[in-house]
Formats: sequence, C-alpha cells, structure tokens
Amino acid sequence: MDAAAFAIDDLRRWLDQNVDGQSAPIVLERISGGASNLTYRVRRGEQSFALRHPTSHRNDSTADTLRREATLLDALRRSAIPHAAMIGNDLAGSAIGVPFILTEWIDGFAPRAPLPEGVTGPAAAQALAWELTDTLALIGNEDYLALGLDGFGKPEGFLERQVSRWLSQLDRARFRELDGLDELCSTLRQSPPTTQRTSLIHGDYQFINVMFWHSAPPRLAAVIDWETATIGDPLLDLGWMLAGWQETGEAPTHANYMDWTGLPTRAAVTQRYAEATGLDVSDINFYIALALFKLTAIMEGWYFQYVNGRSRVPGHAALETMVPQMISRALGFAGSRGKLKTAPDTCASSECITGRTAVS
Repeated sequence: MDAAAFAIDDLRRWLDQNVDGQSAPIVLERISGGASNLTYRVRRGEQSFALRHPTSHRNDSTADTLRREATLLDALRRSAIPHAAMIGNDLAGSAIGVPFILTEWIDGFAPRAPLPEGVTGPAAAQALAWELTDTLALIGNEDYLALGLDGFGKPEGFLERQVSRWLSQLDRARFRELDGLDELCSTLRQSPPTTQRTSLIHGDYQFINVMFWHSAPPRLAAVIDWETATIGDPLLDLGWMLAGWQETGEAPTHANYMDWTGLPTRAAVTQRYAEATGLDVSDINFYIALALFKLTAIMEGWYFQYVNGRSRVPGHAALETMVPQMISRALGFAGSRGKLKTAPDTCASSECITGRTAVS
C-alpha cells in the first residue's frame, strides 16, 4: 500500500469522535487514484468506510472538486439515485492534515476484466449494460432543484460553452501540435444541438465509476466518484458513456478495462435511454464527439504532467499517441451527426486509459 498523506492516528481520533462504533486500530487500503481525488478503504474493527482526499497535483486549479462532491452527496440523500452515503467530512483539512470525505463502503465490484465469477455470459453482460443505462436515465430524470442543487452549476449556455471551457484547459497544457484539433473545435462549435432538458450530470459516467452487488443477475449498487458532477445537458453523460463503448469487430477503445463481449450495441443502449427519459437522441454522435474532445483535454493535461516529471504513472507515456488518436476518433463521430456511427476505434494500445481510472 502507498503511504497515506495523513497520520492514521489522527484519523482514528477523528473517527472515535465523529463516527459511531467501537474504537479500534485503523487499517488503510489504497483502492484507486484519480485526476483529483484518491480513495482508501478504511477498516476499523468490523467496520469499513471509503475515504477520499485530493491528490497533490491538479491540471485544473479552479476546481474545488472535493467540496462540490460533498455538496452533491448531501443532496443525493433526498434522491432515488443509488450512491455511497456520506458519513462525514472535514473539508478544512484540520483533523488529519488533508481535506477528506468519508462514505459508507459498498461491498460490491466495479466492472472490469476479468469480471467476477458468475458475472459472465450474454445474460450477465446485458444486465450490466441495462443497469448502467437505466441508472443514467434515473440521474437525468431527477429534479435537481428538488434536491437543493440550485446554484450547483451554470446551466445557462452549458452546451455552447463546452468547447471553449475544455480548450482553455487544454491550452494550459499545450506544448505540441495536435493535428485535427482546430477542425474538431470548429465542427463542434457549428450548430450545437438545442438542450432539451437541464439536469444533474455525473461528468465521468462509465462502468468503472459504478458499483454492482455480487448478485445474479448483477444489480447496480451505487454510482461513485461524483467529483466532476454539475448541472447541464444529460445527453453529454450518455455521450461520455458511449464514447468508450466497444462493439463487436471494433478495435479497443480508451475504456479497454472492460470486457465488452456480449454487451448491447450503442444503438440499443441509446434507444433504451431515450425510452426511459423521453429525450430525442438523434444527435447523439455530437455528444460522443464532444465527450471525446473533453477526454482529449484531460489526457493531454496528464501527458503534459508526465513529460514535465509531475506524473509517475507509467500508462501516461502512452498518451503521446493516444491523444492524437482520440482527436481522430472524435472527428469521425462529429462527421456522422444524425446517425449512430459504427466504426473501428483507433486506440489499440493495451495501455488505453480513461478518466480517473487510468491512475491505478
């Protein structure tokens, strides 16, 4: 286990003072690391919790992601959205030296290859896909105002400003020419779809950011890692989810952590989402292209940190070629608006990574 950025004795003292249960020695297990927050399993006797605290480096210095995530988790208590309930937090960082959020521990699994025993075969694959899709529809159907999330985001002009917002982040890490980037930005800025609904969006919705119970058929237990959540166009969440979707005969996508065997097509997933939300999904390829552009900005920031010695994640070396491939793939979707595109993905590297999931 990597050394934690805080003293375990301080955490034990905070738990004893703030969380019900018998005092006991603390055992930490590093679960994952991401672009903004690290996650640990905290064991106290028979109890388990999940603790999240910020990483030391952020490409987007304007994002107070942990505070926003705490606000969101508090609001989700009033929703039907499955999530890991927040137990407590110290956003000032005075208790253990770093700000943190403590949530319940979900004793399940985040789908990735190899899938757990009993979660294989066509029926299980379809159950995983439909649970993922139906829960995303649930998020998009939730009344964010009723949850007390007025002011959580800036929904006015959300879709129209996405290219400028992510291009601005990319420019802070710009150090090389990226073929096709100007064309992609220009294409995305031309006639963006009209937002049909404003809702809560997760921002990084994919298999690796949900937990399933160990059941047959598999059932979704919780949506996790809400650090990029905001208020905006819910179809961008669907576009993000589909941006990594791999169909039979296609090369591996950036989400190649998943075993895609037997999963429904992008068209089938999109249709199911449309039926559950009532949204017109005919322009979904725009949202997929926009999601890939957003990934381009994020991944180029990671590569910039790697080149400058601020990232020691081995997989970040592969971003030298993966980022240009991402732009090429985005252009393919952007040029196929009005129909679901089925074409090989150019990201064939075994080190393809996605969102926060790459930093493991």
